[in-house]
Amino acid sequence: MTDYDILCEKLRALTDGVPHRIANLSNASALLYAELEDLNWAGFYFLEGGKLVLGPFQGKPACIEIEVGRGVCGTAVQEGKTQLVPDVHLFPGHIACDSASNSEIVVPLRVNGEIVGVLDIDSPWPGRFTKEDQTGLEAVAEVIAQMLVYCS
Repeated sequence: MTDYDILCEKLRALTDGVPHRIANLSNASALLYAELEDLNWAGFYFLEGGKLVLGPFQGKPACIEIEVGRGVCGTAVQEGKTQLVPDVHLFPGHIACDSASNSEIVVPLRVNGEIVGVLDIDSPWPGRFTKEDQTGLEAVAEVIAQMLVYCS
């Protein structure tokens, strides 16, 4: 079981006072990938020109662009809320960037109330993510959003 309070502190220690967005996001994805068990992808997509565009990540190569409303990431943006998906194969319109992924959680990233991107985490294990993970990763997303504000 992950202690998300400690994970948030580790993330703050890596990013506080560091004005380099890409470096911070790279370290954030590496930290999540290393600290959370049973993952095969952890990273970010950011809104650019009305589409989600791949940002820093850990894992296999991924889809570069995702339309808002498509797949789990696009749905998180369209609905403005976290998507906790125990079985991605049952999710309408799921985009299979990595066929080994079986469950996924996507948390919108908000800056000044507006969604700017998403935190996307995949696992090869069905049902890997719980409501506890959702609450914890929403807290992680808040830390990341705070970092994005001072890196703007």
